[in-house]
Amino acid sequence: MSDHQTAGARARVLAEGPRVAIRAVTPEDGPEFTRLVRDSADLHRPWLSMPTTEEGFAQYAARFDGEQRAGFLVCLRDSGRPAGFVNINNIVRGAFLCGALGYGAFVPSAGRGLMSEGFGLVLRHAFGPLGLHRLEANIQPGNTASLALVKRHGFRLEGFSPDFLFIGGAWRDHERWAITADMPQEHQD
Repeated sequence: MSDHQTAGARARVLAEGPRVAIRAVTPEDGPEFTRLVRDSADLHRPWLSMPTTEEGFAQYAARFDGEQRAGFLVCLRDSGRPAGFVNINNIVRGAFLCGALGYGAFVPSAGRGLMSEGFGLVLRHAFGPLGLHRLEANIQPGNTASLALVKRHGFRLEGFSPDFLFIGGAWRDHERWAITADMPQEHQD
């Protein structure tokens, strides 16, 4: 990444931790994002279905142009390269102030604690500047890495939803986890 690109990415940083920063997803992220999704296909299968083409990414990124969704890249502070992503979908304002999380790490950053740090930054951003009160994460029971992530950050198990989401060609069961702004976030990077 050139100095100019790094400076541009740093100008968009919303929050920083010791090793990662978060910033909004932009249309310019398409080529690198889709390459990382393709490289991470084995890691994401069967948990996620993400865009692998420029056209798919353009549709994905366009969803974040509004009040109902926010997309964040978790980027390495030293290089600006994406380590993963966290999305807040289905944001409802008014008396609810809630959003649903979607997230994933990219290889080779997976398993190094970088997503946990970035996830914590997104939680603080959601409960701070975004003004949300509640975040939910719906997780397939066999996704041990994702379950460990939400448990580490203080989410509570609230229920089970059979055939909840259509992912990878099948309806998948999910556990419902949630955290509210007044709950302690157990893991602080």
